Amino acid sequence: MIINNNTVVSVNYKLTVSDNNFESEELIEETFSGEPFTFLSGSGGLLEEFESNLNGLAAGAKFDFKIKSENGYGQSSQENVVRIPLNAFVPEGEELDTEMVSAGNYLPMVDDQGNHMQGLVVEVSEEFVVMDFNHPLAGKDLHFQGEVVDVREASADEVAHGHVHGEGGHQH
Repeated sequence: MIINNNTVVSVNYKLTVSDNNFESEELIEETFSGEPFTFLSGSGGLLEEFESNLNGLAAGAKFDFKIKSENGYGQSSQENVVRIPLNAFVPEGEELDTEMVSAGNYLPMVDDQGNHMQGLVVEVSEEFVVMDFNHPLAGKDLHFQGEVVDVREASADEVAHGHVHGEGGHQH
């Protein structure tokens, strides 16, 4: 069976990134044979170019492809770097948790419309916390190398729910 929409795919891969046309790459993530990355192809949860590079491959096929930043997580934007008043991080009647709210830490946040996101603390001053809400891989070119471990037809429930059930997937 080959990878196409509504197939459950398991791959082992190594992801490296570069911000200078792949002249030097940094390892970001690597899966191993005991715990491959498993997903429902065509469900819209992954980078479109990642899935299109895998479409048509079968179990045992090796892959090696690159995705430019503009087709991956986009370019980093100053619009996604914001100053938030320090008091937003201090529960009423308590003090600032300086261990948690410190430069270099990622914090879970919720915007005024209830959307959940992760923000990187860039700077903490006496009045503001500067947060970067760009994706951590924004501005980075992605390089995937790996092998297709398994491909199977998705069940009707998996297609209806938009994710893999059972081993490597979601448990209901």
